[in-house]
Amino acid sequence: MRQTRTYPKAIVSRKGAKSLRGGHPWVFADEVRRIEPAPTDGHEATNGDLVDVFEENGTWQGLGMLSLQSTIRIRIVSRNANDVPNEAFWRRRITWAWQHRLASLGARGLDGCEPDTTCCRVLFSEADGVPGLVVDKYEDVLVSQVGTVGADALRPVLYPILLEVLGESGNPIRGIYERNDGAVRDKEGLPRTKGWWEGADAPKDARIVVRENGIQYHLDLQNSQKTGFFLDQKYNRRAVRDLARGRRVLDCFCHVGPFGLNALAGGAEAVRFVDVSQTALDLARENVLLNGYDPSASDPQVSFACADVLEYLPRLRDKRTLREEGGPFDLIVLDPPAFTKSRSTVRNAQRGYREINAQALRILPRGGYLATCSCSHFMTRDLLAQAIAEAAHDAGVQLKQVEERQQAPDHPILWGFPQSHYLDFFVFQAV
Repeated sequence: MRQTRTYPKAIVSRKGAKSLRGGHPWVFADEVRRIEPAPTDGHEATNGDLVDVFEENGTWQGLGMLSLQSTIRIRIVSRNANDVPNEAFWRRRITWAWQHRLASLGARGLDGCEPDTTCCRVLFSEADGVPGLVVDKYEDVLVSQVGTVGADALRPVLYPILLEVLGESGNPIRGIYERNDGAVRDKEGLPRTKGWWEGADAPKDARIVVRENGIQYHLDLQNSQKTGFFLDQKYNRRAVRDLARGRRVLDCFCHVGPFGLNALAGGAEAVRFVDVSQTALDLARENVLLNGYDPSASDPQVSFACADVLEYLPRLRDKRTLREEGGPFDLIVLDPPAFTKSRSTVRNAQRGYREINAQALRILPRGGYLATCSCSHFMTRDLLAQAIAEAAHDAGVQLKQVEERQQAPDHPILWGFPQSHYLDFFVFQAV
């Protein structure tokens, strides 16, 4: 590199540089050989600073954010030596990210329903070139999660740009709610906080009503999981909706009810919502009522069970119990939480996916449908497929694949960065 650089220098190992050249945006702590002062004025790098990344042989690899307390020591921001990470740079990144949502979601809304950009992910951290920042849009409210010290320092720059870019496209935002209360912030030495960002005209209430796929949901931005809702399953829920007409549906791990509500919107004969959390079931009941279904009717189309799915499904093998619980069910949805969050527990997780799918297949009549998924990038697509195949063998059925899906495109998969691919979703018919 011929030009004079003004940033401190991080010298990384050959292994670290090879990973960067393959497109991965992270440098791990054990791959950093040393950090040198800036060549221009000699200033030392501090936590959250931008640093130039060089291989030991002197080859420049990119510009990244430094996290001195994290095992992910550097997150690459740019691989273009001509980039200057000023306000105009970040505006380009955010504009490109929003244009991607407009292109990939903008024309896919259901007839007579809201645009698919009404509720969507606006920024997906490294996958959108803004490491450490996740932002979801719920109608006219944004919910952000800041996970790195570098992104935390950039909030006063990035938030106003978000408001301007969205506003200029006809999507004015009335507030940004920060859900900076995740454990990931501990690894960065950041405090856990949540609340409305003071730089916008914040609403007074963190409970809102939003629409997705033409269905309304109560959301509690302050207390719900993640940013309030699982937007990554938007189109997978439609796949269930398309199969549901005239079927009896068992929605396992239902959370606040989106799969079951999509099944109802698709004409399901009946839906039973099952979750171990009574709080989640209460919210699911609220959402069922909000959309005009009456679980208190003498012959309800909708019913609920507060139960551990892993214990609940085996009980349904008893035909009398199955009838009492609203069965038999000819469409079963399995949307479990991630069974593994580290590489060391993948084998145990694979056994868990095998067992839960086998239990569902044992009670699914021939010709019935199974929609099943995993939301952990450690449980790769092939490992999940293997677990499902073994589950079918255990249950004594053969599976006919209807379709294979992934996360919605507003959660883009960045090639070279396998951590950005975390959701795999299959639909099968049992034959």
